[in-house]
Amino acid sequence: MQQPAVNVMVKAARAGGNILLRHMARLDAIDVVEKDRMDFASEVDRLAEVEIVKELRRAQPDYTILGEEGGQQKGNRGPSRYTWVIDPLDGTSNYLRGLPHWCVSIALCEGPEPLHAVIFDPLRNELFTASRGSGAQLNGRRIRVSERRELTGAMLATGFAPRERKRADAQLDCIKSLLVHAEDIRRGGSAALDLAYVAAGRVDGYFEAGVMAWDIAAGVLMVREAGGRVSDYRGAALAPMHIATGGRQIVAANVRMIEPLQQTIVNTGYAKAFD
Repeated sequence: MQQPAVNVMVKAARAGGNILLRHMARLDAIDVVEKDRMDFASEVDRLAEVEIVKELRRAQPDYTILGEEGGQQKGNRGPSRYTWVIDPLDGTSNYLRGLPHWCVSIALCEGPEPLHAVIFDPLRNELFTASRGSGAQLNGRRIRVSERRELTGAMLATGFAPRERKRADAQLDCIKSLLVHAEDIRRGGSAALDLAYVAAGRVDGYFEAGVMAWDIAAGVLMVREAGGRVSDYRGAALAPMHIATGGRQIVAANVRMIEPLQQTIVNTGYAKAFD
């Protein structure tokens, strides 16, 4: 049975998703701002987040909120041990270009760690959910990471965050090395969906740098509850998920795949680029 908090998150994700779907017919009229070099946000991101926050506040007015658009907001009673971590539109560039690969991502953190997670793809009506200790589901059916044992033949995913272009040469060297063994490497443009796809076994592993807490908080729990592991590029634990520290690195895969993937990142010098 789905946890009550997850029911609230699903309702909020669907409400935000409906806003995004309604505005797809007028993409050319949407106001867009460039938050950083090649890093965009739109009025639709903001509208979706407002709708999501409204639903979450209605259920739990005392929880802290960390949103991509609204930043950190305290609950009615000040700081809380619980934090909603929201990305109202993960894959904004895809959305603004009409590319059908984006989602809503919501995590509920207890302290620094995600407790519940929802990733919703409105276009495909795919709802990924997870709760700590209860597994991960796609549209109510249990999902598991892939069983691939090595990089040979693997399908991997990555991203090229705008804020990480200064390390592009190191990343491309890593990709070149991985492609000696892997079947292919995909770049979908949504970190949350990349992690959901690792959890569902659609891709065998994922790595990216320059991601924010709201990009990955829900997906991290999703992978863990689907039997996978996550770490930074050197195999260390990830930074707390309830605060907005940037420049994060993440590797996610099943328990057999994560070590060779993470070691390739180290051995090619890509991890050293962050020293």
